[in-house]
Order: sequence, then structure tokens, then C-alpha cells
Amino acid sequence: MLVTFRTPAYADITMFGNVAETLLELMGHSGTIPGALLAEDIPEALGRLKAAVGEHPDRPLDPETSGEREEEQVHVSLAHRALPLIELLAAAAAAKENVIWDKA
Repeated sequence: MLVTFRTPAYADITMFGNVAETLLELMGHSGTIPGALLAEDIPEALGRLKAAVGEHPDRPLDPETSGEREEEQVHVSLAHRALPLIELLAAAAAAKENVIWDKA
């Protein structure tokens, strides 16, 4: 499953479903897809996500894969996975726009 985040203030961002769910939970959201954040709730969610990244920037956050051996996987850190969403949330907060997400 893929999840797309949308706001009028920034380009759409699509990511793997389990990665998106983890990032949503780090923002303090239930991880429900589809979902939304109202403009007034975005600064708090952004702060939570930044704090989580600050605590564990090198934590691997990889999509679920089937059939790949561990040594064949390339691990991507939480900091790298979260960066596009952090930028989207920051742009939405600055423009006072809502953010929605759903299955792509």
C-alpha cells in the first residue's frame, strides 16, 4: 500500500504505507488512513515528529518487504524518511492549510 499526503501549500508526497503509519504515530496521530490534520493542529504534530527524529535520527525505517534477505536490504534512517513530511507540514503550517492523506 502507498499513502499520499496532500496540502495546497506543498507538492504531494507518496510513501510506503507502513512508513507513513509510523510517521503518523510519531506525530501523535492514530495512524488511520485516510485521515487529516486541521491547520491549527499541524504545529503540534510537526513538533512531535521533529522531536522523535531528533531522539532517534538513525533508526532504520524501512518498508515491509517480502522475500528479501536482510543483507540485500538497504536501510534508510528515520531522519531521511521523515524529511519530506516535515517539509510538507512546515509549509502547511506557514500557509495555515490543512493536510490530508489517503491510499494512493
